[in-house]
Amino acid sequence: MMFRPKDRLRTVRSAARFVQPALRRLLATMLCAAALSTMTTTGANGQAGSLTGAQDGAQPASKTAVIPTETIYPGQTIDEAHLQVVAVTNPDLAGDYASGLDQVVGKITNRTLLAGRVIFVAGLREPYAVERGKAVRIVYSNGSLTISAGGSPLDNAAVGDLIRIRNTDSGMIVSGTVMADGTVHVVAK
Repeated sequence: MMFRPKDRLRTVRSAARFVQPALRRLLATMLCAAALSTMTTTGANGQAGSLTGAQDGAQPASKTAVIPTETIYPGQTIDEAHLQVVAVTNPDLAGDYASGLDQVVGKITNRTLLAGRVIFVAGLREPYAVERGKAVRIVYSNGSLTISAGGSPLDNAAVGDLIRIRNTDSGMIVSGTVMADGTVHVVAK
C-alpha cells in the first residue's frame, strides 16, 4: 500500500488530538510545581520559611521607571514638574528606559513622550550649547599664545562635541570642541 500526502496529513491531525491534551496536563503540572516551590511553609520551629532558597530574607530590589504626567513634544526641555517615578509592574518591560529623574531632567526629547509611557534614554539628548548659524567665539590656545575670532557653527552641538565652524573673518572652516561657556576651542592641525 502506498502512503499518499493526504493520508499523512490525516495521521498527523489524529496524533495532534492526543498530544495537545498531554501537553496541557504537562504544563499544568509544571505550573503547579512552580507555584508550590515558591509557597511559604512553616518549619518545625514555627518560623516561616520559603522553599525558593532565599536564606537571608532580602527582598529583590523593585525596578522603577520615569514617566511623563503630560505629553512632551520633540525639542522641549524636560522639567521635573512634568515627571513621575513609578514602580515597574510589567515583567516583560525591557530596553534602556529611564529609571531615575537624574537621567531625564534637563534633557531635550527627540520624539513625542506620551503621558503614562516609559521614557527611553535613546530618545533624549543634552541641550545644545551652540546652534547652527548663531555667532560663537573661536579660541585657539598654545602655551601663552591665545587667538580669538568670531565664528559661525555649521551644525548644532552640545558641550564636548567636535564641530566644524566657519571663521567669519577669513571664511576658513575649522574644527573645534564645544566648551561649557559656549566657546569653541580649535584643535591644531
